[in-house]
Amino acid sequence: MQENNNPWTILSSKEAYENPWIKLTEYSVINPSGGKGIYGKVHFKNRALGIVAMDEERNIYLVGQYRFPTEQYSWELPEGGGPFEEEPLEAAKRELLEETGLIAEEWKELMCMHLSNSVTDEEATVYLATNLTQHLPQPEETEDLQTIKLPFEEVFNKVMHGEITDAITVAAILKLKLMDF
Repeated sequence: MQENNNPWTILSSKEAYENPWIKLTEYSVINPSGGKGIYGKVHFKNRALGIVAMDEERNIYLVGQYRFPTEQYSWELPEGGGPFEEEPLEAAKRELLEETGLIAEEWKELMCMHLSNSVTDEEATVYLATNLTQHLPQPEETEDLQTIKLPFEEVFNKVMHGEITDAITVAAILKLKLMDF
């Protein structure tokens, strides 16, 4: 696979919006074909994290919540964010405990990925967490969560039938299936 140099020329940029989690910048550009245009980029101030919490019977823990941007209820892996200065694994451990009350003794990095890289620079790190013990969840005030535990094959089938559409969840479950984990 060949890497190419950046074919875009940035003429100017302006910040359109910012909050504690994201910054939206609009760029005036010359595109790869030589035409003038605009490009919007959402910069995420935190790393996205996903955790496949799997027990000894190969059950997967999913978190359900209403997602404001899609206006839909979503079942997905425990997910969250962590500052780039923080070790991703430490942030993942915190997110797993917050959302599910689970603590894992064993952790393995499954993948790193870019989410929606046509409009955002968001990076995600996904872990497999095993050897689980249950404690009390510690959700943030913005979270109204449900937690369920389903057999891996049932979660895989929900991914394959479009019942689970969250990108991190889909990618992680498919990777585990391909690994024949």
